[in-house]
Amino acid sequence: MKANRLIYLPLGGAGEIGMNAYVYGYGPEDKERLILVDLGVAFPDMDTTPGVDLIMPDISWLEARKDRLEAIFITHAHEDHIGAVAHFWSRFKCPVYARRFTATIGKLKFDEHGHPKDAITVVEPRPDVVKAGPFDVQFVPVAHSIPESSALIIDTEAGRIVHSGDFKLDEEPLVGEAWQPDVFKAIAQERPVKALMCDSTNVFSLHAGRSEASLRDPLRELISAQRGMVVATTFASNVARLKTLAEAAQAAGRTICLLGRAMRRMVSAAEASGVLTGFPRTISPEEAQEVPRGDLMLIVTGSQGERRAASAQLSRGKYLGLSMKEGDTFLFSSKTIPGNERGVISIMNAFSEMGVNIVDDSGGLYHVSGHANRPDLEAVHRVLDPEMVIPMHGEHRHLREHARIAMAAGRVSDVVINGMMMDLTGKKPDVAEYIEAGRTYLDGSVMIGARDGVVRDRIRMVLNGHVMVTLLLDEADSLLGDAWVEVKGLAEKGRTGAVLAETLEADLTEYLDGAGKKVLKDDSKLDEAVRRVVRQICMEEIGKKPEVTVVVSRLTEG
Repeated sequence: MKANRLIYLPLGGAGEIGMNAYVYGYGPEDKERLILVDLGVAFPDMDTTPGVDLIMPDISWLEARKDRLEAIFITHAHEDHIGAVAHFWSRFKCPVYARRFTATIGKLKFDEHGHPKDAITVVEPRPDVVKAGPFDVQFVPVAHSIPESSALIIDTEAGRIVHSGDFKLDEEPLVGEAWQPDVFKAIAQERPVKALMCDSTNVFSLHAGRSEASLRDPLRELISAQRGMVVATTFASNVARLKTLAEAAQAAGRTICLLGRAMRRMVSAAEASGVLTGFPRTISPEEAQEVPRGDLMLIVTGSQGERRAASAQLSRGKYLGLSMKEGDTFLFSSKTIPGNERGVISIMNAFSEMGVNIVDDSGGLYHVSGHANRPDLEAVHRVLDPEMVIPMHGEHRHLREHARIAMAAGRVSDVVINGMMMDLTGKKPDVAEYIEAGRTYLDGSVMIGARDGVVRDRIRMVLNGHVMVTLLLDEADSLLGDAWVEVKGLAEKGRTGAVLAETLEADLTEYLDGAGKKVLKDDSKLDEAVRRVVRQICMEEIGKKPEVTVVVSRLTEG
């Protein structure tokens, strides 16, 4: 019998920020029993994924081995860690384990998808242990920007793995659990740590991370100094920040209104699961319309410029009867995720045109990150003293830098990206196999593969426009009437000043009148010829080669 091996395979989140999905396996080669840690989403953009709703990992490798999948463990309730679970659970139908707040969010998602909510089991933190095949898994509380975030201890006969999840070293997080160095010292003393899979998001931030508590006074001072209405936006999942903002508003004598379904849902879930207490009273948008502007504080969704969120809607005019006016203040208590700058700046400019005062985090007073900075990562390395450090949760540059600082301290490390199956059984990680680790898109209500061509064709139409040509042929394979052309997304007139559609119709009709029977009898040859002629004419007239659809209708006898 082949010896057992311990494997690690990221399907998402390694080489990118978002869409986290990490497979661990233990057992004989190609027969390992498996667990999955997190199953999250990434968000699309109009440049690379126009029209797509969500981006999720390609789980085909795991689905083909679903009989070996023991369980899914969710570290916390951010969308890039939990967002794809409900979309994919029906393909696995295995147990899902999470702590209470995360499970509350997960069960809401399962209910929306028609899955049984009892498929998600609430787990208490260490010392409680979940047994999943050859794995013993413990949840260890860590501080982050959402309640009840956890690192995982994953024990096998081959050694102990610590999967950090998303974390920061915050000893006063206001909501949620504090960083407890003694707990992590005990984890390493109890059993040596073979491998630390570690968050790399803030590896380039050279100063020690700041506590959520450090925002309390600056936010109170800012809100108290304003005369008009104050509106603040932050991540809806950052329950601690929501409470800090609400308490600052309350201290300034302002009435509070939450705008945005995600924000109300998070507060409700946090209260229901017991992680949020003492949140100031809030009023409805209808009630807020009756409150004097100088006495009102709105806390709204849309810190990343999302078009349908409350921030963007307020920037375009009214939202639920409320609007911004000159002299009001809008606060971004958040960091703009790379890639979202355009949407955020668009909102800022729209508010500026209204005369609204905009406050962002450029001075570092009104937002702290939920991720560990470089000195904090180095501190965790020292506390756990792992045999090897495998960076995760970061773009390639983050992983490489994290590996570099681990190796500089004398630790074994390697850059492992999506699709690299690593054998961790020995003293250093070895590549066991390369797996196709692509992406799956939620496009409307259906799942499509990144290589299915749907989004590629959509991008081509966006870039090049579209021409539809309709042809009618008789029983003798002769053209009946003229070719009919419909143009979308292209200039109406070309270089010669003629209407482009009319030019195409005339030139196509002339070409087809002279085409031989060999072309006219064969639909594929006819399609190819028409496409070539259309693109040639469009290149001459407007300098573009559009996407072309040819519809051929043939009359038949009888």
